Amino acid sequence: MPEDGNRYEAIGGELCVSPPPKPPHQWVSARLFAELLDLLVRPGYGYLFYAPIGVEFSETEEGVQPDILFVSQGRLHIVTEDRIQGAPDLVIEILSPSTARRDRTVKRLLYQRQGVAEYWIVDLDARQVEVWRFAAGAQDAERYTDILPVRLGNRTIGEITLSQVFDWPR
Repeated sequence: MPEDGNRYEAIGGELCVSPPPKPPHQWVSARLFAELLDLLVRPGYGYLFYAPIGVEFSETEEGVQPDILFVSQGRLHIVTEDRIQGAPDLVIEILSPSTARRDRTVKRLLYQRQGVAEYWIVDLDARQVEVWRFAAGAQDAERYTDILPVRLGNRTIGEITLSQVFDWPR
């Protein structure tokens, strides 16, 4: 793929190109990453990664670049020198005008089909996080606007105050 600052993803045989994210997107991404670093990485639960990083699903020849992802200690074998080779435990996409529709539909179905345990859709405009708990068999999203629980499986290990994530200095 060209090194032009755009994000290239292959889903269902289609090439999807997205422009680079804007400052509010990056602010929220950095804040979420910092919160999750304290809750997931420092206690030793696994590794956290942020875009650009490739996630490849070899069996279907699909590849994406999520905004943030987490791989637990028990699944570190999917982390290679070049990419993540398989389904992360947690995938987070932060909506942008150019990606919102794809993140809510095509990518949500991709992550569910590929075995991602939990998928967060972060909506900057609504100031909310939609949580899809695929491993728990959820058919609908849980929506959070105040306190976001962080879970490993069915166990809540912490929480994130969303006002601290969404409030960015303009």
